[in-house]
Amino acid sequence: MIPHQTETPKSIALAAALASALLLSGAAAAQDDEAARAARWNDLAQEIFGTRHIQPGDAQIVLEAPDRAEDAALVPITIRVQNPKDVKSLYLIIDDNPAPIAAHVIFGPAGDPQSLKLRVRVNQYTYMHAIEETVGGALHETHRFVKASGGCSAPSGSYDAQALTEIGKMKLRWLGEPQEGHAREAQLLIRHPNFNGMQRDEMTQGYTPARFLKSVDVTLNGEAVVHLDSDISLAADPAITFNVNAPDKGKLAVKARDSDNALFEQSFDLGPGGS
Repeated sequence: MIPHQTETPKSIALAAALASALLLSGAAAAQDDEAARAARWNDLAQEIFGTRHIQPGDAQIVLEAPDRAEDAALVPITIRVQNPKDVKSLYLIIDDNPAPIAAHVIFGPAGDPQSLKLRVRVNQYTYMHAIEETVGGALHETHRFVKASGGCSAPSGSYDAQALTEIGKMKLRWLGEPQEGHAREAQLLIRHPNFNGMQRDEMTQGYTPARFLKSVDVTLNGEAVVHLDSDISLAADPAITFNVNAPDKGKLAVKARDSDNALFEQSFDLGPGGS
């Protein structure tokens, strides 16, 4: 019969020391990761904004994004601002994406910057930054850390030759009920694969050539609502939700241009109440 053996104080101390070393190692690695991410953001901020001062903006701007994305190729984000009348434009920057500037949206007289919603791809665990640029030129920043990976190389779904015949088709949805004297929230849906050059073609096993939306202009009765500049970080079939100072009647016109210089145009008549 083998006698029962108990752990000696020496073996217990060794196990505790190993556990402590692992914890310290993990903490040091996390600190190194945070230092690298901070350095990455500093480099991006200088590249994008030059010497302009970026102020902490948690009191001015809110960035909503999932802590852990269900689908890295379709991550919903919302940017909200506290003083929309002071806002000229908004930036969404995804630090560790191949093209970090996911969107730069400039608001016109017929637009209301109170909120902006997009769907984006996320390539790896990363910080996202939302920046508001005020009419006076100040920059206010807030950020979120998002756990997602592989979104930039994920397949864009069924985009065969037949599906591509619908490229550029648009739909407009009004969200919520119209209220007199208030901006109306609109969702613009654009049929486009937004190929970023990183997705593999399942048939050829080669990479699908990049073709993605570069800009979107929305006007209301000829007056600017929003101008969007984008790159490969927008998700396939982009959905862009923004606010319009919509009257009872008129025309909302959209012009979108992609990286192949194809121009897509569509207009939507406003009915009673802006619907």
